[in-house]
Amino acid sequence: MPDPTHSYTLEEGAPHPLGATYTGRGVNFAVFSAHATKVQVCLYDDAGTTETACITLPEYTDEVWHGFVPGLEPGTRYGLRVHGPYEPEQGHRFNHHKLLLDPYAKAHMGELKWGPELFGYTVGHPDGDLSFDERDSAPFMPKCVVVDSRFQWTQTDAVRVPWNQTVFYETHVRGFTMKHPKVPELFRGTFAGLALDEVIGPIKELGVTSVELLPVQMFLNQPFLTEKGLTNYWGYDTIGFFALDQRYMDGPNIDEFKNMVDRFHAHGLEVIMDV
Repeated sequence: MPDPTHSYTLEEGAPHPLGATYTGRGVNFAVFSAHATKVQVCLYDDAGTTETACITLPEYTDEVWHGFVPGLEPGTRYGLRVHGPYEPEQGHRFNHHKLLLDPYAKAHMGELKWGPELFGYTVGHPDGDLSFDERDSAPFMPKCVVVDSRFQWTQTDAVRVPWNQTVFYETHVRGFTMKHPKVPELFRGTFAGLALDEVIGPIKELGVTSVELLPVQMFLNQPFLTEKGLTNYWGYDTIGFFALDQRYMDGPNIDEFKNMVDRFHAHGLEVIMDV
């Protein structure tokens, strides 16, 4: 994890793929912004609470800011601070006081804590959303996590079923596994529970060809729910389309999801992602 005393060496890296990509030698960061004047990748400790370094991406290619950090490892917590014009009337709301999630991050850790510090403008200010808020939002934000995307698939070909033969089975990871008699208590509510052969087999026996999962991407619990002590069960308020919701797995371990998909494919079943 980042060492606050460590001075990071930067290379120009590549403008693609977008997001944080671990190469085995370090991490390439690539962030799209057509109007930013500077993009910083801020690194955090394991708890995601203390900023240990803020790295300015050195290169700009075809509206993508990018840089490569040798030696950076999977598990690194990070967020983005993007500098640029604050001109709400023109649609520009850059505010580097606000920590942003990488839209291409493959994992998050922590939860969003609702508060006025999250907003780029000062809530309640006479100028409304034309005002400018200088409070740091980082303590209220989840953090992105660098992951190693390499995985040893046992099924190398995706299952493809013609539409005229497709039979969908729509289900919810938590709802399907929480009280399933074949799922050990440790795995209930998780991708690991849904990946069990004892769970997948009976679905296949129904004549199903394709399992459609209700949203498993990172999603928000809206304020009107949290105020009542409730949560967003269905998951239709996504904040990270490429990041799996950590509530369905043991930490930011994306291999748990990949193993589940691999097991469904081994049974000849498609896996469809709802968004």
